[in-house]
Amino acid sequence: MPVLCSSCAEKRAVLKRPKTGHSLCKECFFWAFEEEVHQTIVAAKLFKQGETVGIAASGGKDSTVLAHVMKLLNERYNYGLELMLLSVDEGITGYRDDSLETVKRNQQQYELPLKIVSYEELYGWTMDAIVKQVGLKNNCTFCGVFRRQALDRGAIMLKVDKICTGHNADDVAETVLMNVLRGDIARLRRCTAISTTSEGEGVVPRCKPLKYAYEKEIVLYAYFKKLDYFSTECIYSPNAYRGHARTFLKDLESIRPSSIMDVIHSGENLSVREGVKMPVQGTCNRCGYISSQALCKSCVLLEGLNRGLPKLGIGKHHRLHDKILSQQPLTEKEERKLKSVDF
Repeated sequence: MPVLCSSCAEKRAVLKRPKTGHSLCKECFFWAFEEEVHQTIVAAKLFKQGETVGIAASGGKDSTVLAHVMKLLNERYNYGLELMLLSVDEGITGYRDDSLETVKRNQQQYELPLKIVSYEELYGWTMDAIVKQVGLKNNCTFCGVFRRQALDRGAIMLKVDKICTGHNADDVAETVLMNVLRGDIARLRRCTAISTTSEGEGVVPRCKPLKYAYEKEIVLYAYFKKLDYFSTECIYSPNAYRGHARTFLKDLESIRPSSIMDVIHSGENLSVREGVKMPVQGTCNRCGYISSQALCKSCVLLEGLNRGLPKLGIGKHHRLHDKILSQQPLTEKEERKLKSVDF
């Protein structure tokens, strides 16, 4: 016997919501999903009338659903936002070039302006070239650091007021777990924030409208809406640390579906004991980007690549920053330690 939608009690249910367990028809699921995102936006006051908002678009399910829902809600509730798509080309052959084709189709489908910035034009390196030098163990560190700064640079070119990213509930919960496992108090304190204020010159405020949306529901929404998205995983990420946190979280979710929200709420309610030394945020002496050290992570990683010392930005080498800034040569022992690629 077919199960009726638990919301309208008229149509046949086509899915059981992973987040709530409710059996819903397509139309009721669409409405519930969209309304939850709208409530997240309104409750957190993510946008103001008249703002220009850049949507970080990778062509994947999260950013495609985000672009679709943001355009829909902007029209439904008259947010008064000017929306744009912003993409980063990391230079990964067979992956990013294909996903960017999806982004270009999304641009036509949603009739939104699109700006693409590339690692090659910003840093003089592609991820293909970086992986050749550093191997497959720490390559995600390079990509994550460079992409964050590339998004900010692209946003400044577009003159947007805010960037919204497709980070979902699973992503936020994974980040909480990773920071707990690494003992990274500074990041643990801020990783659950739904939005960031302007952190300094060259940094555009960011927000996560999908923060409380389950990844499974984003997939279901994209599937039933027949959205055009790219579903291949990055070819360089099989060894990423995040993958282990994701596997652990999925195991928890299979036992207790509320685990994802539980982890997020734990992170949100965390308080740091008084007297705990926290890094002081300043700016990079070389490029002016936010940094708690004399050189930002991006400049250190880039310096290592350009000098043929790939391990320079991996681990703690802050004492070498003054040498790098003053362009002093490193000792033979220092170079040998930083050159050895035991990735």
